[in-house]
Amino acid sequence: MKDYKVKEILILGIGNILHRDDGIGVHVVNEIVETVSKLPDNVEVFEGGTFGYDLLPVMAGRKKIVIVDALKIVDAPGSVYRFPASHLADCNNKLSLHDVGVKKIINMLMLMGESPEIEIIGIVPEDYNSFDIGITDSVKKSIPKAVECILNAAAL
Repeated sequence: MKDYKVKEILILGIGNILHRDDGIGVHVVNEIVETVSKLPDNVEVFEGGTFGYDLLPVMAGRKKIVIVDALKIVDAPGSVYRFPASHLADCNNKLSLHDVGVKKIINMLMLMGESPEIEIIGIVPEDYNSFDIGITDSVKKSIPKAVECILNAAAL
């Protein structure tokens, strides 16, 4: 059996696909897997769902991580934002829709001695309360723009 070598760059989609637009991070990384013909050899795409702290081993050993998630802010549904994880420092987890927010996972990663460059690609949800699989049309229309942002962010 070959040893697995951790790839330098991780594209990580998180969210709960059972709550409509909250699952946008998962839907976007699946779109990348299905439509991007050739990712560089140093890039790994991972569907993190709602794993929370269980994502830490997946994130460890990376040079760069691009996290894709629903972004809880007041703006038009489907709006796409790209910003460094350091922007989360003053937000007190208010941007995340999850119990174990992105900021907490990043803080724990840093406590483990890891220091990758981390960027966030956030997509504003329309509906994240309904129990329904699938995303709203306004958010679905933003997927190509989100994929473009992610691929640009993943470039070293």
